[in-house]
Amino acid sequence: MRVLVTGGAGFIGSNLVDRLLAEGHQVDVVDDLSAGSLANLAEARRSPNGRMTFHQIDVRAPALGELMRRSRPDVVYHLAAPAAGTTALEGADSHLMGSLRVLEGARMSGAQKVVFSSGAVVYGEPDPGDLPLRESHPQRPADLDGVAKKAVADYLFAYREMHSLEYTVLALAHVYGPRQPEGPVVATFAARLTAGESCTIHGTGGSTRDFVFVDDVVDAMARAAERGGGLLINVGTGRETAVRDLYRAMAAQAGVDRPAARGPDRPGDVRRISLDPGRASIHLGWKPWTSLAEGTAAVLDWRRAHA
Repeated sequence: MRVLVTGGAGFIGSNLVDRLLAEGHQVDVVDDLSAGSLANLAEARRSPNGRMTFHQIDVRAPALGELMRRSRPDVVYHLAAPAAGTTALEGADSHLMGSLRVLEGARMSGAQKVVFSSGAVVYGEPDPGDLPLRESHPQRPADLDGVAKKAVADYLFAYREMHSLEYTVLALAHVYGPRQPEGPVVATFAARLTAGESCTIHGTGGSTRDFVFVDDVVDAMARAAERGGGLLINVGTGRETAVRDLYRAMAAQAGVDRPAARGPDRPGDVRRISLDPGRASIHLGWKPWTSLAEGTAAVLDWRRAHA
């Protein structure tokens, strides 16, 4: 297939590009490099016969539509997202106007499908008794990023109804793995543990996340190219891990025996979350296979090699 990946120089996007190239697809990568890095595409740029082409374009730019009309992708993976620290207005503009550019480009170029990378953030703060969440759970996002992702899914539904443009929305749990920059908790713990620095746990450390390894996520995305049409599908493990337990396990793997420092609670953080992957099993034939211990060990190894 001919595939276009927005946000393809980012953490998840670059891992997806590697998978698509390994499967023999022709890949156009679109990224403005505000958050992504060409270093993430080092392996992809060595692919034979020039099967990967990089385009430094903001998804809000008219140039995106021109590129898509020329390249005529069969499938579009829309992973582009605002960089960390973006203001609310800039984030909404990037999410909504950028996504509309992507959808218009897909429609005009005759693409068969758009696969959109959403997240657990669309569900908001769930009742712990509802965990792990199914896709039928009400979507009540409690922050603007979640509101924007929910709106993009509504646009996708409208384009399917109006223009027969197929889509799948993947609600990703807490993705981690090699190439992830500091900020998310696994990447931050790995960076500081391998550097001999202290880690900080905010609040009691009892907040939970559903940690899913990037290779597993990329596998779900690859399967979604031809499956799961018109659906919201959770991509997670269905299991909760407390942040304090994550630290203990990673510290032991790194050979560190000191406790983490304590910091204040961070406003807006979800207290507990996990996503039921049952629909992914039925419609994508997908299940997570990487244990948290295996995944965090891979992250620590990668961080040591790229210190």
